[in-house]
Amino acid sequence: MEARIGELVVPGTPADEPVLLPRLRAIARHAIPNLVECTLVPTLIFSVVLQVSGLVVASIAALGWSYAMLARRLLTKRRVPGLLLLTSLGLSVRTAVVVASGSAFVYFLQPIAATAAVGLTFLASSATRNPMVDRLAKDFCPLTPDIAGRRRVKLLFRRLTVMWAGVNLLNAGITCWLLLTQSTAVFVAVKSLSAMAVTWSAVGVTVLWALRVAGQEGLRTRRVSFMGGQPAIASLSGS
Repeated sequence: MEARIGELVVPGTPADEPVLLPRLRAIARHAIPNLVECTLVPTLIFSVVLQVSGLVVASIAALGWSYAMLARRLLTKRRVPGLLLLTSLGLSVRTAVVVASGSAFVYFLQPIAATAAVGLTFLASSATRNPMVDRLAKDFCPLTPDIAGRRRVKLLFRRLTVMWAGVNLLNAGITCWLLLTQSTAVFVAVKSLSAMAVTWSAVGVTVLWALRVAGQEGLRTRRVSFMGGQPAIASLSGS
């Protein structure tokens, strides 16, 4: 039985020592548990508890889950996913705002505060050894140390972290302006569209930037087949 995977070929390395590009299935196995743990479960907890005990208790319950997962990672000395850090930060801000006031204005203000906090977190992490985009990349795609440790790749992660800090702060600023100047109906209708436009534009820039860096590094893909558990080159794109 033959299965094909993608492979990155790095100039200057022996032909029999390829740098593997993870298969989509492997990326999914790596990313889905993080998404479930960091986003889906706290969202479900919040929704269920909200119907039973109200907004404040629901916020505290969701935050409790995130803190419990964070503590579990720290106690077992496992890597803390960047997505878990962002979720815990966002839930912390929202819970504090909900507990402080139950007004509609403050309720709409809490995601703005959370988005701004995420932006500031990205900005602060850009000056550290592990900027936030570096952490998030490892959450969703198990990059090899060889690729992640390359100078251009590390610089890309740092610059993308700064860019996404700006994206989050811009989204927070636009949403805050809408909240202060528009009616509730207009605010609810426009805020999602504006955030979507800014975010997906940034996603496009991220993809193009990453492809450009891959080209500068001389990385190219080739196909590999596995027969009897042993890899064999099937085809090569580029020379």
